[in-house]
Amino acid sequence: MSGARMVLATKNEGKRREFVELLGRLPLEVVSLAGWPEVEMAPETGTTFAENALLKARRAATGTGLPAVADDSGLEVDYLNGEPGIYSARFAGDDRDDQRNNAKLLELLATVPRENRTCRFRCALAVVTPAGKEWVVEGTCEGLVAFAPRGSGGFGYDPLFYLPEYDCTMAELPPEVKNKISHRAKAVARAMPILQEVMSV
Repeated sequence: MSGARMVLATKNEGKRREFVELLGRLPLEVVSLAGWPEVEMAPETGTTFAENALLKARRAATGTGLPAVADDSGLEVDYLNGEPGIYSARFAGDDRDDQRNNAKLLELLATVPRENRTCRFRCALAVVTPAGKEWVVEGTCEGLVAFAPRGSGGFGYDPLFYLPEYDCTMAELPPEVKNKISHRAKAVARAMPILQEVMSV
């Protein structure tokens, strides 16, 4: 497996670095689509996280000729019947503004008591080979929507995602702890046997 390469279906260097850390046990070079400017990101037209992850991984595998990994993730709030869900990044509009998304969520839950603020982060991770083999795994992390943002780490809804067992939000967790308990970390852990199989071919 030495010298194996896999493309992550993103042009975001921060996300690539995060995946490199999560995949650290594999002798694997993880590259992003930034090296293929002609390959456009697939539009997220699916109705589930799994469908969107597959759309992105298929496009990346086809466009680069490399095995591809893609994730789609977001926040599901039980009181809001699972919203924002697949629309998490554009909950308050198409500009993907974290502060506006968080403000909208707080506004919708303004009168909701702690016991009814249950939520989870969900991540679907798709692995697709250029030959067309496909796998999808999921990981979740349970929590509560906080009453106000806390912490400066992370991104997205991390400042509002309260973890009772740690008495802090995801944005207050040290990165090494987040990379063990997060929805993305759990999905990657479940994908490890798949990735080992793909990269050994």
